[in-house]
Amino acid sequence: MTPDRWIVTIAGLALIGFIVWFFWLKRSAGFRASDTSGGYQEAMILVKGGYTPDTIVVQSGRPVRLNFRREETATCSDKVILADFQKSADLPTGQTVAVELLPKSPGEFGFGCPMGMFRGKLVVE
Repeated sequence: MTPDRWIVTIAGLALIGFIVWFFWLKRSAGFRASDTSGGYQEAMILVKGGYTPDTIVVQSGRPVRLNFRREETATCSDKVILADFQKSADLPTGQTVAVELLPKSPGEFGFGCPMGMFRGKLVVE
């Protein structure tokens, strides 16, 4: 094998490794929801090419309010589904929509768009 083929092979394997890490192995530390005077744990989530932040950390047994603000027009992002809590909400462009829930037990609970292209996680401690 010639040196140029070695370089291309190594670069290709490095790129494959980066893609696997970025899409499947990368772990976010998460954003801790802030406490409000109303007793809620609250977080603002921007919907634009995905969810930012995509990992929200909350305490179990206390009410949670997730405020979704959609800043794009992609049809996939027009709804958010929290299947584990039997909750969903339509997300009109340019508006903030609150989703309230009460996590009773610790764990990781996913949320996302109907097509599964946008995904986020609620970590309950």
